[in-house]
Amino acid sequence: MQIEKKDIRALSKDQLRDFFVANNDKAFRGNQVYEWLWSKGAHSFEDMTNVAKTTRSMLEENFVINHIKVDTMQRSSDGTVKNAVRLHDGLVVESVLIPTETRTTACVSSQVGCSLDCNFCATARLKRMRNLEPGEIYDQILAIDKESRLYHNHPLSNIVFMGMGEPLMNYNNVIKAIDMVTSPEGLGMSPKRIMLSTSGIPKMIKKMADDDVKFKLAVSLHSAIDEIRAKIMPFSKNFPLKDLREALEYWYRKTKSKISYEYVVWKGINDDKASIDALVKFCKYVPCKVNLIEYNPIDDGEFQQASEESILAYIKALENIGVVVKVRRSRGKDIDAACGQLANKEADAV
Repeated sequence: MQIEKKDIRALSKDQLRDFFVANNDKAFRGNQVYEWLWSKGAHSFEDMTNVAKTTRSMLEENFVINHIKVDTMQRSSDGTVKNAVRLHDGLVVESVLIPTETRTTACVSSQVGCSLDCNFCATARLKRMRNLEPGEIYDQILAIDKESRLYHNHPLSNIVFMGMGEPLMNYNNVIKAIDMVTSPEGLGMSPKRIMLSTSGIPKMIKKMADDDVKFKLAVSLHSAIDEIRAKIMPFSKNFPLKDLREALEYWYRKTKSKISYEYVVWKGINDDKASIDALVKFCKYVPCKVNLIEYNPIDDGEFQQASEESILAYIKALENIGVVVKVRRSRGKDIDAACGQLANKEADAV
């Protein structure tokens, strides 16, 4: 019976060094291989040209590199690039490069499908198949960095976890991927240029604060009224706004980092004065900014873009209390809709 080989990227540098010592080789080989895996993004052991052929063969016998493959890539006239990413087991996720005049942002997935049930989101219609491994998350970012250099002549500048899946339901793997992205042995990117977007799981927000993470936090809020939020995001019945508020206050006390609220305004759902007043009140609890997002309809159902007048009413009310508000217009409209609402976010991670 053939034994399934382990993905070598599951090993730490120390574990790689130990492997080589145990196989009568020098410990520094582990450093070489580790650099190839992460800093250089090797897709195969044959890519490791400064490693002896016999050593590469030994690695081939014991391990695999479960790298991703960009199956299809769509480029929009506005410079947005959407990748359909095929994983080693044939499953597919999506990632997106979002350019502006001053930066390029990678919008990446953390799960195959999603276990939450946000009614407005295309990804919620897909059953959650599995969590992504740290290497699979990292590979999405590496691929977009290469596309940024190719199409926009500069390296990737920002990362947002706003793709398929709920990042806090794959917490350990997401954190490991971020650790590698920010490591000098990976991409060496500042954590301040990374934003994790969650639908709002209070105990995990508190855990992030306790773990002293340095990246930024965004919350998909969409309503500051429990009954309306439960209609939009049914799972939120288990996480009432009172608990979310407490977790966000805890986050700010521990990190002193402002929170971004992601907020779509829909016609006939949350475009009334009561919804505006509720958001204004919620924004007073913790220092924050609000991203009002243009909705990209996934069908002809109840979720439809609100009027410009409604958006302006939100802006006026929030600016009156000193909250910074940005309106995110939909990007990549001439290519297929991306993961959930991911294509709509001209993401702001700084």
